[in-house]
Amino acid sequence: MLIGALFRVPAQAIHSRIIKDLNAAGFDELSMPYIAVLQYPGPEGARPGTLAERAGISKQAMNQLLRSLEGLGYIVRSDAPDEGRARIVRFTKRGHAAYAKIHDILRDVEREWRAELGPKDFAQLKELLCRVWESPLIR
Repeated sequence: MLIGALFRVPAQAIHSRIIKDLNAAGFDELSMPYIAVLQYPGPEGARPGTLAERAGISKQAMNQLLRSLEGLGYIVRSDAPDEGRARIVRFTKRGHAAYAKIHDILRDVEREWRAELGPKDFAQLKELLCRVWESPLIR
């Protein structure tokens, strides 16, 4: 397999796990497309255009997701201070709770992967991924 699949398949498995566990925890209206908004580092204080760029989707698609999340009570959009017509995204109480649950889910995933790979190999995997994250390879 090439590197693209080696990254994509685990990422998809993690995203599926996040949605499944969020739904089981009472955030049952969340589905896979919302990962584009909820992915690290999250939408708190960000502009919709920045979120669209992070997710690799159009501004129109991001605004549709944001409208939906706003209607579901997870976020609010408000005017950015001192920035004219610019808007920023903020979590509601429910949004903060869902985002905190995502962190809990990811800690569980890390524990399971550590058990599966062994502590040494898991630590090496994380170290290598951090090196890629910080390198010019992803810019």
